[in-house]
Amino acid sequence: MLGNARAALIAALVIPVTMMLTGLGMVKAGVSANLMSLGALDFGLIVDGAVIIVENALRRMAGRQRAAGRPLTREERLDTVATAAREMIRPSVYGQAIIMLVYVPLLTLSGVEGKTFVPMALTVIIALGCAFVLSLTFVPAMIALWLSKRIEEKDGRIMAWLKARYEPGLDRAMRRPALTFGVGLGAFVAAVLAFLSLGQVFLPQLDEGDLLIQALRIPATSVRQSQAMQRPIERMMARQPEVKFVFSKTGTAELASDPMPPNATDMFVILKDRADWPDPALPKAALVARLEGELARFPGNVYEITQPIQMRFNELIAGVRGDIAVKVYGDDFTAMNATAQSIAEVLGRTKGAVDVKVEQTTGLPMLDIRVNREAMARLGVTAQAVQDVVTATIGGRQAGTIYEGDRRFPVVIRLAEADRGDLARLKHLPVPTPAGGFVPLASVADIRIEDGPNQISRENGKRRVVVQANVRGRDVASVVADAEAAIAREVRLPPGSYLEWGGQFENLASARARLQLVIPACFVLILLLLYGALGSVRDAAIVFTGVPLALVGGVLALFARGMDFSVSAAVGFIALSGIAVLNGLVMVSSIQDLMRSGMPRAQAARAGALQRLRPVVMTALVASLGFVPMALGHGAGAEVQKPVATVVIGGLVSATLLTLFVLPTLYARYGRRGPGPTSTTGALSRLDAQD
Repeated sequence: MLGNARAALIAALVIPVTMMLTGLGMVKAGVSANLMSLGALDFGLIVDGAVIIVENALRRMAGRQRAAGRPLTREERLDTVATAAREMIRPSVYGQAIIMLVYVPLLTLSGVEGKTFVPMALTVIIALGCAFVLSLTFVPAMIALWLSKRIEEKDGRIMAWLKARYEPGLDRAMRRPALTFGVGLGAFVAAVLAFLSLGQVFLPQLDEGDLLIQALRIPATSVRQSQAMQRPIERMMARQPEVKFVFSKTGTAELASDPMPPNATDMFVILKDRADWPDPALPKAALVARLEGELARFPGNVYEITQPIQMRFNELIAGVRGDIAVKVYGDDFTAMNATAQSIAEVLGRTKGAVDVKVEQTTGLPMLDIRVNREAMARLGVTAQAVQDVVTATIGGRQAGTIYEGDRRFPVVIRLAEADRGDLARLKHLPVPTPAGGFVPLASVADIRIEDGPNQISRENGKRRVVVQANVRGRDVASVVADAEAAIAREVRLPPGSYLEWGGQFENLASARARLQLVIPACFVLILLLLYGALGSVRDAAIVFTGVPLALVGGVLALFARGMDFSVSAAVGFIALSGIAVLNGLVMVSSIQDLMRSGMPRAQAARAGALQRLRPVVMTALVASLGFVPMALGHGAGAEVQKPVATVVIGGLVSATLLTLFVLPTLYARYGRRGPGPTSTTGALSRLDAQD
């Protein structure tokens, strides 16, 4: 588009030099090289400022060569390039500053979203700062020294094709401003409607490539019984053609960093590479559905299918392994369990909620010995005598001590394990009477096995029962909204009980609350900088219209690709709002310079738009192309990067159309009336007019 290979190479050289300086800055700032810090860095964004300087310097040098009729001397080149760089200092400085500042509020993010996106924001700020310095020092010097031959400033085929279609389109837009504004407003309304239909998630779900299947059994199940029930499941899973190998972990390991009961087993299913599957195009959701059907053939188990990192991530954040957790708090455990079961029924009917299960709080077999006071009174047996017998035979009682040197060991008497589990033997335990005789324990107590509490969980000083579920086929926010409405309608909470929603939804709500403060702060910063750059509230507002029209493209791109709104997409919108105003700032600065030279406002708007067509198109293209690899990525972690890239690419398309058609029309109608304060750029524009 520049029509000069050396000029294009100078602009491109900014990328490797900036990356080396960015690496040094990351070391000093303590930022590691990871998926987000380097993966989300857009090379096109880095060269935007350099492209503006190179394009203007090339145009100036070509004009001066035409006037002189010969190649310029070194001193003339240095003077011309310095003048051209000074001319673009204002839009370049403020434009790059806006892009850097919109990333600053991201540094305020906390929690998981902060750990994910703060390294990205720091890296982008460092890279843009380095690129900004290079565009005002290294780039002008290289242009003056390297472009020593005659420069032919002419439009290439692409620019000639674009100009031939842009000029009549611009004239039509400016002749019918009402229609132009109506199209922009209509696009914004369509984007708002599309945004309302988007799902909402905390972060896009990463495809880890493997599966984790948790099998849960009744609480009384021993480790040996759990293993016996697990082996057939493992053999079935290992026979699946997509599975590489399978291994399981039951109960709690010796290093109890992951305490689990003996009735719970985590089965890790390691999948083959897709190229080795019988059907490489088989969606993972279809594979999971097939495995669920196979698992249903093994009774006595409740399954939860997730991914290893996803499961651990959910557990560390919310204390549960599911994507959604409904926490029931209260004092009456029986009422809480009944409420939890009712909530589980509602969740099970909610579209998108799968693997619904209630925390196992009961079901552990317990030996219950209740004394019969009437029988004891008839036989003259005291409660103390009954308690002593039960304590000694079942719990054990110290009867003496064995000494070995300086060590001593207690001697404890109690029934053997087999006898302790035999109710018939327990019923015949002799209980002493005051008369010196004995009566069987069954004659003074009721002995039975009944279900007792399996676990009692507390949080913030309150008893808690958790209902958890995973989400498939829908976004988390929609599932929670539907479930909340149904629970409020169908479930009656007992007195003293209340609900809280946790899991991924808890993180989404926290991040959404923070972004509701961060995004308006970004817009305020942009407006303040635009006012500082243009010196007019009216002109700043006109350039700022690029932000909502840029958001239009970002929303429609998410809608077209079937993506949900997430923290990743929100970060893309924040970045886009900074990029969107750069081209508008360049164009309005050019229009103001033409007005200072005495050109009427409407004519200056048209001429400035035509004059800045090439830099506007180039900066939009290089920024968009820099995000294309992220938008089309399919590797590990691509799910987090895709929303950012999709939003920026789609937004730049709509922002460029606004800058080229709507912005000149807006300025011709509502721009600042006066020419504004004089500047060196105004004098340069008068030289242009004379040329």
